[in-house]
Amino acid sequence: MNIFAGIVEGAALVFQPLPLALIVFGVFIGIVMGAIPGMTATMTVGVLVSFTFGMNPTEGMMLLLGIYGGALFAGSIPAILIRTPGTPSAAATIFDGFPLSQQGQAGRAIGIATLASFVGGAISIILITFISPQIAQFALEFRSPEYFALAFFGLTIIANVSGDSITKGMITGLLGMLIATVGIDPTTGYPRFSFGVPALTSGIQFIAVMIGLFGLAEAFNRYREGISEISVEQELSSIVPSFGDVNEIRNVTVSSSLIGTFVGALPGAGGDIASFVTYNEAKRWASKAKPPFGEGNVRGVAAAEAGNNASTGGALVPTLTLGIPGDSVTAILIGALLVHGIRPGPGLFEDETGLVFSIFVGFFLVYVVILVAGLLGAHLWVRVINFPPEYLWPVIIVLCVVGSFALNGNVIDVWTMIIAGIIGFVLRMEDYPLAPIVLGLILGPIAENNLRRSLQLSGGSLDIFYTSPLAMGILLLAALSLFTPFIAERFNRA
Repeated sequence: MNIFAGIVEGAALVFQPLPLALIVFGVFIGIVMGAIPGMTATMTVGVLVSFTFGMNPTEGMMLLLGIYGGALFAGSIPAILIRTPGTPSAAATIFDGFPLSQQGQAGRAIGIATLASFVGGAISIILITFISPQIAQFALEFRSPEYFALAFFGLTIIANVSGDSITKGMITGLLGMLIATVGIDPTTGYPRFSFGVPALTSGIQFIAVMIGLFGLAEAFNRYREGISEISVEQELSSIVPSFGDVNEIRNVTVSSSLIGTFVGALPGAGGDIASFVTYNEAKRWASKAKPPFGEGNVRGVAAAEAGNNASTGGALVPTLTLGIPGDSVTAILIGALLVHGIRPGPGLFEDETGLVFSIFVGFFLVYVVILVAGLLGAHLWVRVINFPPEYLWPVIIVLCVVGSFALNGNVIDVWTMIIAGIIGFVLRMEDYPLAPIVLGLILGPIAENNLRRSLQLSGGSLDIFYTSPLAMGILLLAALSLFTPFIAERFNRA
């Protein structure tokens, strides 16, 4: 594959009036929602994804990528100003961002966060543009055993995204796999768990479940906790980073971008893990920094934000090349592509070259827009924190209903969304993680189909798995991924 020819083809699709406008609009929506504490990137993309179904795939992806990048960047704004991250991935930004704000340097901190976000995102996109096609080319050699091993490996990552309780993560992961079995059996053609309801023979709508889990459940949880208004009054100055600040954060920003891209490429890792890893590495390498990390060091802000935003590009690597979501947002992106009849995986680079490279080009432009909007509109984004929540959450609930109905014009999808929202709310109350449900929903069918196909090819013998070096190697990695968290948990208890 000629990468430069692909870039030209992708740019031709992106540099059109509507895709460019959707990028800008998506970034604007993403920043607005990300700057409001509690409004995660996953929830925002999940609620609004259904509005892209009437667009062509490139246009829809430009809007969603704009929201994705904008929300992750904007999570740093309340983290710096009020010590409350707008998105979970901005949690590490608090450590040095909020002390800078207390010292009257909030504008400087926001400027550093904006620049580091741009550099992190841009570097990650450039890297994956040249790495992803090579990975996809290698993955074209995969057969059913290798695909089963890969899907099984993805499912073992549930142990890594389960939070404090691996058992609870496994339960919700199995729940996602159970939901995915509803519909026509792909091998026998018989309906499963449809209970005589014709609408269920086509399966549970993945997007409707996502909207309920991350949109409606969050709204219910907000009302349970009680809606309170936040008031922020702070004078911002020195928003555009000085030459001295740029020189000070240069090395840590580049290194954190590289680390964040790698961490983001690990399925299930996400920006929250990437930001903590890069922050800790920066702190370790600058143990004698003045001021110390945690007391208002701009390098701490740069490390957290560069790693956080670099993870977005990294998360696209397994998403596009293998069809395994890098994080919960890319899981929704997979769902959006599936609605258009496009299945992510190694064949995507051959069948939809223009779309793949339009994603790379468009995501790079997203971070260019974030840089401009973040620096020029900082005063506006700060005011977003004061948006009255009593008006916001009813709108979110309405969008959940409209979005789920828009999937097929089917009331059953609305009920699916409502039931998923209630389940998600109950799970949240009992501290069950929701991310494993997403992995189970997406990877469960892939694992099942390829396991059954492999056994059909081998006449029921398991030899087909361990006689393939590649499949055996992936399964060994899966075993390592599965048991490491259990071992670590037991070690911590001891």
